[in-house]
Amino acid sequence: MHEFNNAELEAYLDESLASEKATELEKRLRDDEQLLRRLSEINGRREAGMHTLGEVWRRNQLGVPTTEQMGKFLLGVLPRGEADYIQFRIEELECPFTTALRDDLKAQGNKSEESSVRRSKIYKSSAGLLKKSDDEDE
Repeated sequence: MHEFNNAELEAYLDESLASEKATELEKRLRDDEQLLRRLSEINGRREAGMHTLGEVWRRNQLGVPTTEQMGKFLLGVLPRGEADYIQFRIEELECPFTTALRDDLKAQGNKSEESSVRRSKIYKSSAGLLKKSDDEDE
């Protein structure tokens, strides 16, 4: 059984814990009074204005790559160190913000490709018509 650390509990309160872990935590909270007490203590500390460094990083999304950096990462042209860091955020940290940015850019890329293919097909299908039209003008 997974033992939740304080960083994961804080991420849960920020709604930035990976969905699988959040689901597991919610199930455990129903039966584990000690875990519920820890979560309540963290929440109380936060409401009192006391924040950990990790919490500040999560709330302000420090370290989340920019759209430009993620685009370069997806194209495979980002310097190795930066690419490794983004890969770490996705695979190890399971950062929902980084993952969402990656997924959004991939979806936009797919739409662009579909649009380009569609334009190409339309152009090819009408190329003969455009040529005939030029011949008629002569």
